Amino acid sequence: MIDSLFLAWKYLKYNKLRTATLIACITLISFLPASLNLLLDESERQLMSRATSTPLVVGAKGSALDLMMNTLYFGDQVPEIISMEAAEKVTDSDLATSIPMYVRFKARGFPIVGTTLDYFDYRRLNIAQGQQLTMLGECVLGASAAEKLRLSPGDQLVSSPENLFDLAGVYPLKMNVVGILEVSHTSDDLAIFVDVKTAWVIQGLMHGHQDVTKTNDESIILKKREGNIAANAKLFQYMEITQDNMGSFHFHGDPSGYPLTAIIAVPYDEKSGTILRGRYLSEDDEKHQIVEPQDVIAGLLQNIFRIKNVLDGVILVVGCATILAIILVFALSLRLREREIQTIFKLGCSRMTIARLLGAEIFIIVVTSSLFCVISVNIISLYSNDLVRMMFIK
Repeated sequence: MIDSLFLAWKYLKYNKLRTATLIACITLISFLPASLNLLLDESERQLMSRATSTPLVVGAKGSALDLMMNTLYFGDQVPEIISMEAAEKVTDSDLATSIPMYVRFKARGFPIVGTTLDYFDYRRLNIAQGQQLTMLGECVLGASAAEKLRLSPGDQLVSSPENLFDLAGVYPLKMNVVGILEVSHTSDDLAIFVDVKTAWVIQGLMHGHQDVTKTNDESIILKKREGNIAANAKLFQYMEITQDNMGSFHFHGDPSGYPLTAIIAVPYDEKSGTILRGRYLSEDDEKHQIVEPQDVIAGLLQNIFRIKNVLDGVILVVGCATILAIILVFALSLRLREREIQTIFKLGCSRMTIARLLGAEIFIIVVTSSLFCVISVNIISLYSNDLVRMMFIK
């Protein structure tokens, strides 16, 4: 048997291109279903762990999936806007703690998450470097975001406009990086956290500007009335919040009407959660919905696994076609090697010897393919967490 393996190895080594092609085909057809199962299992684990840890989410009526992907994973699709009044309603119910979320803006491609300090306590996010948010205009970076942006406490980060042709006069905000979070292996690692009021400053709902009562430039004065001065667009607005100009920042309108994308509702107990859900279902509320993230993500996973069944079927058909092609290659190889086989017969070898040689070739190819497949699957398994977050969750 060792002699047969030696001869088969020499033959395969001589025909490098044919051998490499066969090994690649067998490796791929074995690797694809194994790696697909690994990534789907990891995506299910990550998606469900995030959803399971979030009991209830209140948002605008519409796509529950868009609401979940934006609230839990900070996705690009922004759901319908609700107001701060909805968060006050949850708090006033005395059934749950409300954590407002405003996930709409970005800075250098990373989502800016406007929320409160309750979010950090709820998600158990600890500061690895620097300090926690203490004033307007400050931001705390997730571990991966800080690494990719190459920022540390003391640096500054400018928010990005929603589009390059924004004529509304909303200025980008230069934020001070005050802290870096510990690695959590969740979507929080890729986020930039600010106070929800800072997110409103980015939108222009709350701003600061020079004191018009102390300016010497009369060209910025639009209209003067007793106790009131109206300024035009020439009035300088601050793009950075500092200790010196913080007092000039103010709201326009009622803050209870200011926008949010969602509210994470954390019931005090199971009974409180049931009562809170019942209130939203029983009330004739055409604007808001209350959703259990676990149910929404479970529905999403069911669709993913339906797609997986289709992919498994496609891989099975391709695998059968590949096996038939490999059999054809070996059959044609026997025809091309007819003179070689006749020479082996003339040397006194039996048909069993020919079968052992061909079997040794197949054995070497299959073992080599299996080795490559195992190495590739182990690599995927090692980095499955990062691959899933990069490809599916981000």
